[in-house]
Amino acid sequence: MGVKFLSAEWAAAAQDAMNTDAGFSGAIGTHTARLQQVVSTSDGEKRYYVKLEDGKAVVAVGDVERPDATITQDYDTAKGISTGELSAVAAYMTGKLRVQGDLMKLMTMQGVLTQLPNALKSLDVDY
Repeated sequence: MGVKFLSAEWAAAAQDAMNTDAGFSGAIGTHTARLQQVVSTSDGEKRYYVKLEDGKAVVAVGDVERPDATITQDYDTAKGISTGELSAVAAYMTGKLRVQGDLMKLMTMQGVLTQLPNALKSLDVDY
């Protein structure tokens, strides 16, 4: 049995997976970002964040102070991105993912975003 998607356990497992994946860690490099994620689900809104700094990722449930960008999506879009079935760029271009804040910062982080599905593919997640 895996960790429940968008739970605190999932956030901790995702953080560990990102920080131990050589491709993802290498892609972070000197990037810094505070990304607030908002996912609408049948149980209401779920909020978590990804903070990148000092070559490491921090993933936690809740809100990050002073987000560079807030990314809003529905559950199916979040699941698709998490499983690698949908790219974040494709989701954005089709209106399934909305961004408020510093879109240019996200554009400079394409390498990091591209590596994310690879870093998360080993997680045992219950969707």
